[in-house]
Formats: sequence, C-alpha cells, structure tokens
Amino acid sequence: MQAGEGAAEIRLRPPRNTLNERVVGWWRVQSLLTTAVPVIPLAVLGALIGPARFWLLLLAAVFAAAGGTAAVLLPLWWFRIHRWEVTEDAVYVRTGFFRQEWRIAPMSRIQTVDTVRGPLEQLYRLATVTVTTASAKGAVRIEGLDHEVAAELAERLTRITRDTPGDAT
Repeated sequence: MQAGEGAAEIRLRPPRNTLNERVVGWWRVQSLLTTAVPVIPLAVLGALIGPARFWLLLLAAVFAAAGGTAAVLLPLWWFRIHRWEVTEDAVYVRTGFFRQEWRIAPMSRIQTVDTVRGPLEQLYRLATVTVTTASAKGAVRIEGLDHEVAAELAERLTRITRDTPGDAT
C-alpha cells in the first residue's frame, strides 16, 4: 500500500464558517482600549505640562485618530477574512489581515480542546476555542464564536478526537 492510500486526504482549502458578527464590536472595543493606553497619558501630560502642551496634545490626537480609524475599518476587514470549519478529519482556520495564515489540525493530532471567555468576550456573548495539537507551531485558536456555538464545538471536537485513532503525538 502506498503512502496516503486508504487514508482520508486532508487538503488546504478555504474554511466555510464565518465568525459571529458580534466579533466586530469586540475587536473594535479591544482596538479602542489599546489606543487609549498611549492617548490618555499623553493628554493628561499635555494638560499638566504647559511648555510641552502643544506637542503632547498633538501626539495624543494623532494616536487617537489612527486608533479610531483602525477601530472602524480593521474589524470589518478581519471579519471578511477570518474563517473556520471542523470536519470529521480536521480543524481548518484562516486568520490574519496583512499576513494571512491558514492552519489545518488533523483530528489525530489534537491533544486538548479549551474554551475561554474573557470579560469583554462575556459582554459580547462570545468565546474562543483553543485546539492544542502536537504541532511545533502551537495551538489553533478560533476566536469570536457565539458562546453557545463554542461550547457545542468543544463538545463535538472532544467526541471526534476521542473516536479518532492515534495518540496525538
């Protein structure tokens, strides 16, 4: 028997599922919070330090404008690109925006399946499913899933990997 005969072929292909549309709001809030980290101190310092006021407030305004623009535009772009799918053979994930990454995790390589809901994710009723594999590349993450879909997905992946032959090493 030649290599690959009798085994299901796993090919790189576009995953079919989009993330939950609430992920756009979640990404926007994350982006705005990240923008606030430099903007708030610069604005406070600009208000307190008279001789440097113009330059500090100008810098704060530039950061705020760039961060606000990114918060409006990038999540829409990310939403169009990020995809995921789970079949009986593998987990498929496509992420990124400038540098896109496509990952396939064969079921026989999956070691653990975790579901995480941070505070902002809980606010948006979202969750992240992390599929840890025996890969040097690390875990495969599916962010921005509805929290109920994520729980069902984790249960399905656990069931499929339990029934898949192999030792995930």
